Amino acid sequence: MRTSRRFFLTGASALAAAVVAGHASAQDVIGDILKSSTRGNWDDQFDARASETGKVASTLPIFSLQTVAFTEQAVAQYQGIVGQGGWEQVPATKKLQLGVDDPDVVPLRRRLMVSGDLSQSAGISTAFDSYVDSAVKRFQLRHGLPADGSMGKYTYSAMNVPAPIRLGQLQTNLQRLREKAGTLGDRYVLVDIPAAQVEAVENDRVVLRHTAIVGKIDRQTPIVNSKINEIIVNPYWNAPVSIVRKDIIPLMRKDPNYLKDSHIRLFAPDGSEVDPMTVDWSTDDAAKYRFRQDPGAGNAMASVKINFPSPDGVYMHDTPQQSLFGKLMRFDSSGCVRVQNVRDLVTWILRDTPGWDRQHFEAAIKTGENTPVQVVNPVPVHFLYLSAWSTGPGVVQFRDDIYGLDGNSELQITSAL
Repeated sequence: MRTSRRFFLTGASALAAAVVAGHASAQDVIGDILKSSTRGNWDDQFDARASETGKVASTLPIFSLQTVAFTEQAVAQYQGIVGQGGWEQVPATKKLQLGVDDPDVVPLRRRLMVSGDLSQSAGISTAFDSYVDSAVKRFQLRHGLPADGSMGKYTYSAMNVPAPIRLGQLQTNLQRLREKAGTLGDRYVLVDIPAAQVEAVENDRVVLRHTAIVGKIDRQTPIVNSKINEIIVNPYWNAPVSIVRKDIIPLMRKDPNYLKDSHIRLFAPDGSEVDPMTVDWSTDDAAKYRFRQDPGAGNAMASVKINFPSPDGVYMHDTPQQSLFGKLMRFDSSGCVRVQNVRDLVTWILRDTPGWDRQHFEAAIKTGENTPVQVVNPVPVHFLYLSAWSTGPGVVQFRDDIYGLDGNSELQITSAL
């Protein structure tokens, strides 16, 4: 930056002298400054500030009464957009990004202006400048996409959902909001399934927000309304029958040492342990046994399990596969919810449980011993399905309708790509 600043100041002095000499000479000096490889990025910084269109992040809970009001405003906004003819389709033929000059940037600018991501003052041109870069990032954040500013296939697909369909998505989800908003309590945990996100809410404010992994399309995470009553440190993992049939039995057919290598033990209905080598894995008869994985680093739930009564037998937990949280498509479980940085959430849940502060909790994990903890003042937990909402003026959030509950296949974007 020091070199660039020196060059700029030197150029400014030359420009002042050139003004005295004549207009044409001044233009030449300006051109030299702008073309220089050492000029830095000061102009981009000015552009970025000028293109600021409002923050997307919010501490407002998804299922708050304020969210209902903002979503009602969003419905009115999108009714206006639809009434004006909606937005045009952006050609999805090129990977547009900062620095590109291309005719396709023109419809991209117009599209971003209609949805309020790009200010009208940015104008129409073929340049993918810092105005457009900031606007694309804002659009991506509103749609749960990585905010890299690059126009890839997922961004194009989300952008080219017609305005009437987005309006319908908002209207459908507004009904879900109205049914639940304001009824969840003062302190609760929310899992929004389409967003694959967890909120810890207290006094109508999100105090923790976690990335999550939820159920696959064919093993969906169910709607849950319950209370967290138990934390298990260093849990055993008892494989559900569905996983035994779909995953473990086929794996045992390929690798007879799979159970041993995975520290999974087999138990008969009477509680006696069964030698896997005595089981006929060519059939599904093994599904009658209980498959229990010992605590440890390789355990499917890693360090902790969050329990609550559920007719579907689902729960929340840690995972040894932390890399999965970085995926765009985080619909990879068999119905339970994996939580990133789950120890922060557990510490918050155990706040009123004597003897279980963060230090004690971490020490218990290090012992490797299976330790159930009963939660004092059980915390309400809700697994709900919301794919569109608004948490502020002009901040309209959309997520893929991953399970197809919104009634339009065009909203199941990532699963179709």
